[in-house]
Amino acid sequence: MEAFHAPFSFHFPYAFPIPTPTTNFLGTTPNPSINGSPWMDTRIWSRLPHRLIDRIIAFLPPPAFFRARAVCKRFYALLYSSTFLELYLQVSPQRHWFIFFRQKIPRNNIYKNSSNASGTSDHRVEGYLFDPHNLSWYRLCFALIPQGFSPVSSSGGLICFVSDEAGSKNILLCNPLVGSMIPLPPTLRPRLFPSIGLTITNSSIDLAVAGDDLISPYAVKNLTTESFHIDGNGFYSIWGTTSSLPRLCSFESGKMVHVEGRFYCMNFSPFSVLSYDIATNNWCKIQAPMRRFLRSPCLVEGNGRLVLVAAVEKSKLNVPRSLRLWALQDCGTMWVEIERMPQQLYVQFAEVENGQGFNCVGHGQFVVIIIKNSDKALLFDFCKKRWLWIPPCPFVGNNNLEYGVTNYGSEFGGELHGFGYDPRLAAPISALLDQLTLPFQSFN
Repeated sequence: MEAFHAPFSFHFPYAFPIPTPTTNFLGTTPNPSINGSPWMDTRIWSRLPHRLIDRIIAFLPPPAFFRARAVCKRFYALLYSSTFLELYLQVSPQRHWFIFFRQKIPRNNIYKNSSNASGTSDHRVEGYLFDPHNLSWYRLCFALIPQGFSPVSSSGGLICFVSDEAGSKNILLCNPLVGSMIPLPPTLRPRLFPSIGLTITNSSIDLAVAGDDLISPYAVKNLTTESFHIDGNGFYSIWGTTSSLPRLCSFESGKMVHVEGRFYCMNFSPFSVLSYDIATNNWCKIQAPMRRFLRSPCLVEGNGRLVLVAAVEKSKLNVPRSLRLWALQDCGTMWVEIERMPQQLYVQFAEVENGQGFNCVGHGQFVVIIIKNSDKALLFDFCKKRWLWIPPCPFVGNNNLEYGVTNYGSEFGGELHGFGYDPRLAAPISALLDQLTLPFQSFN
């Protein structure tokens, strides 16, 4: 399967030792003491129960699982076995990985003229999966995603794509590992580039689309929020619930971060944090720490908490420039500084960043800080309290020709933007979403 394309060897490859024959060329059994390790007796290992073998395979990370499918027909068919997928959902560990996409260059016009779209350009969508444990990159292909859609969020192993066209937003949920795609009903209100939040559990899905209301063909304003909800108890709320955004709301179009039943996004001029409570359908503002001295503030999820990452620049000499991380406390209004980049590393970071800004994405114990207009990125590990530079993605930039990426069109730049991603072979919520596909046409 071409889902994971790794053109170079990694320091920690997912591989198994090559089995060694149990007999030598003389037909005698070798002495286990010669090499200090016992030989595997195929008469024992070949009789392992399939249920036990399936349980072992369910623990494999995705790259190793897809390589294992080449072993035999039975392993190949596991991806389509409902019994195996049920076991997989029960025992497979959560993996705090990341998925990145090439950043689209924003268009100047509000309404896109579809007649100007080139039907011959290569509009295929590719994602770049990053394993922070082994610092490995893999390439994923989104062959089912049609032209004119951009990735905006990720949760529960599914990637959310939204239509670029101004107006009611069409939304697609895609699992790139198995090549599945589920369209959702379009939003009711016309918008341009709204902020979108997505959270998926084993029994529910919540989606919020906020801001950039299209109030005229040439103007947008942050006014309202629409929400989408489905759960296993049979409760449906398909864009029927709306709420007003806080007064003087000025957040930039982009993603939301979900933490403990709330969506969060940055608010600008001055800096603050907007919080949307899913259960009560209400918005509120939270004051940001050191809001007068922040630069490039970003909200991320870290170990189940809301974390604000920003550079701090203050004119007074007693407060050195730095990059800091604050965590929002349980009270919902107070921030506590939890980490500060070592000063020596910050000097290197500031030299590379050179005031251009940076973006951040968090997932579990990791935060990735991507420097704008650069292929440089830093990884911070909350558990190990470790900062390190991560290798550049080999599938973007000047390496595109080497790996067969020849034409993405003029709408794509070289920068990466991404989301926390838990790669899964199956999503429990898919059965509920499949019921929505019957009345709606495919976008292909």
